[in-house]
Amino acid sequence: MAKVLCVLYDDPTDGYPKSYARDDVPVIDHYPGGQSAPTPEAIDFVPGHLLGSVSGELGLRTFLEKAGHTLVVTSDKDGASSVFDRELADADVVISQPFWPAYLTPERIAAAPKLKLAITAGIGSDHVDLDAAVAHGVTVAEVTYSNSISVAEHVVMMILGLVRNYLPSHQVVLDGGWNIADCVARSYDLEGMHVGTVAAGRIGLAVLRRLAPFDVKLHYTDRYRLSEDVERELGLVWHESAADMVPHCDVVTINAPLHPETEGLFGDELLATMKRGAYLINTARAKIVDRDAVDRALRSRQLAGYAGDVWYPQPAPADHPWRTMPHHGMTPHISGSSLSAQARYAAGTREILESWLAGRPIRDEYLIVDGGALAGTGAHSYSVNK
Repeated sequence: MAKVLCVLYDDPTDGYPKSYARDDVPVIDHYPGGQSAPTPEAIDFVPGHLLGSVSGELGLRTFLEKAGHTLVVTSDKDGASSVFDRELADADVVISQPFWPAYLTPERIAAAPKLKLAITAGIGSDHVDLDAAVAHGVTVAEVTYSNSISVAEHVVMMILGLVRNYLPSHQVVLDGGWNIADCVARSYDLEGMHVGTVAAGRIGLAVLRRLAPFDVKLHYTDRYRLSEDVERELGLVWHESAADMVPHCDVVTINAPLHPETEGLFGDELLATMKRGAYLINTARAKIVDRDAVDRALRSRQLAGYAGDVWYPQPAPADHPWRTMPHHGMTPHISGSSLSAQARYAAGTREILESWLAGRPIRDEYLIVDGGALAGTGAHSYSVNK
């Protein structure tokens, strides 16, 4: 029998919901490109309910305990005395979300001799040290595409929020004011702007498709160039690198995985080459940008705005400079954890567990590391140190 250790974020401050704003969520059975949505044998939850918090348990308890397995769920993940560290020693499976990551460092992996599977409930497995997972034969899997469109929608929302100065204008209403000049002094139209994405995978391409109707000029850079048909359809301009692209853009959105080639990419040097007054959106990973360089670029007015929902570490400390820097639109890491997305990544987590517990192959598109090497989506998206 397996011990499954699941790390999820805390319940709402006023308790686990007894009712919801909506009665249902649309059923999504496949994604753009044809990949099917998760197909577990069954589910033990109501789609649209809060599954990503501790009491939601990703809807896994009945399934696992009925089969004789042990499920431990906690939000306490940081520090040597955390529940996560105490329970990790004899865990067979660890489940974590990018929004509340349980960092599987080389030290933690070495201290977990029984660990065989690390599942990301969502997408983005950089909180797992992939080199260590390869070395110790730990399979790493994530629920690919489950919340990609959720993140893409969040990106578009943040772009419009910054360019149209939405959040400060809304605050004027909350404060009882009506000074229109204060609101519009930093408000522009997105129409006609040049918008570029760093990476045009599932999320980046979805962002481009959603922005095309705004009559913007679209740019992208990616290690894999898109087809001529897609470039022609969306009017895309391809650039060899981020350094080549960003001087042309009014808005830049980062949609790349974190790996050695992208870590620290947006530092003082690259930010200085952007158009003065450009906007930067980052819903990918915080360490792709230099934390203090972004703060400096906003204060010097090199950037007109920065928005994102990824921080390092997560949760971010109260004194993190991104909380107080000017002209930002930061949120907690929520872009991929809408109630709609939770239904998909909870189902995908169960699908992965069903396969692994039964000794069946895990879907290739879910795999990041398997058999002591990068595999599936991981071989396409990540790199490991040699």
